[in-house]
Amino acid sequence: MLTILVCSIPLTASAASPSFEVSGWIPYWRTATGTMDVLPHLDVLTEVNPFVYTIKSDGTLLDNGSLGAEPWASFIASARTKRVRVIPTIMTSNADLVHALLSNQRSRIAFEDRIAALVKDNNFDGIDIDFEGKRSVDRNYFSSFLKGLAARLGSKRWLVCTIESRTPVSDRYDGMTPPPDATTYANDFKAINASCDRVRIMAYDQQTIDQKLINQAASSSQLYAPISDPAWVEKVVRLAAKDIKKSKIMIGIPTYGYEYDVTAYAGKQYVYDILWTFNPTYAITTAAQYGITPSRNAQGEMFFTYVPVATSSTPVSLGDNSAQLAAVAATTYASTYNAHLNFRMMEWPDAQSIDGKIALAKKLGVRGVSIFKFDGGEDQAMWSVLQQVKK
Repeated sequence: MLTILVCSIPLTASAASPSFEVSGWIPYWRTATGTMDVLPHLDVLTEVNPFVYTIKSDGTLLDNGSLGAEPWASFIASARTKRVRVIPTIMTSNADLVHALLSNQRSRIAFEDRIAALVKDNNFDGIDIDFEGKRSVDRNYFSSFLKGLAARLGSKRWLVCTIESRTPVSDRYDGMTPPPDATTYANDFKAINASCDRVRIMAYDQQTIDQKLINQAASSSQLYAPISDPAWVEKVVRLAAKDIKKSKIMIGIPTYGYEYDVTAYAGKQYVYDILWTFNPTYAITTAAQYGITPSRNAQGEMFFTYVPVATSSTPVSLGDNSAQLAAVAATTYASTYNAHLNFRMMEWPDAQSIDGKIALAKKLGVRGVSIFKFDGGEDQAMWSVLQQVKK
């Protein structure tokens, strides 16, 4: 009975925590595989985040994952037994809804009360706020919301804030004149630091945000479309750390990849169009189908290029350089005929690239890392990497 009583007590925000933390999101659309994936590895985690809540148009919360039902109920009980924090995420990318809720004091306070009641009624350790795509006009409203919510949660519950990355202006607009609103942001980092117990920076989906790194890659004719280049991540974290305590910062790490339709032009110039996201198994299967050996690029991510066909022949190994063959062929054609040609590129992080991000987090002296996402589809060797973090 004593054990049950102890495990039911939330892990307070003021309580001491390990010097390096590992947390991660379990998405509601992969509830069964996600919980099954994480359950045997709870010992390596500090916190788990059921990625389940969204906001209805009336400001009430929708539980997309049915947290009170199985398999969540048993999973949460196991997490509490292991003293792993359970902090669900409330996510929205509806800027109009955020403005309507937060710009009106009455609705904002009611929203804060509603979230605080959700946390306390369900005995969660806290709540993770992930409001993406906010407008700069709502900067102060969002800050007021976080301040009010933090007060309602009190010192016994955690307020976790998941925010977009911010690239240094000089690098974002390298070689260009920054627009007048280049430093007009929707997130007030100082206010976020004041209200939030943990600040998780979504240091992924880099795409074309860092023009300086793009120009550097272009100068050496490299293919460059990383999900999360460590060089960019370091810039993002160092910038954030000017206003947010390192002891609160968690670096977001992706476990998914992107497939691009790439157009090669003369002079080794490339244009990347995102087709879709994928889990690593899809890339490995596709590589095998075409007889391609994936390679690791300069950003530490796995990749390969290919030209899709309706049916492929029996896979035959093309050698260590096979990951580049389609790109080289397209580039040669474009340069020879002063034309353009398309090919596909798949790029994704694996356990080794995740290990590199953890090393970067330790080098930068931040609190830890947050993995998006745990759904059973990530490189399973990742768990061995995380196990080493705890040793």
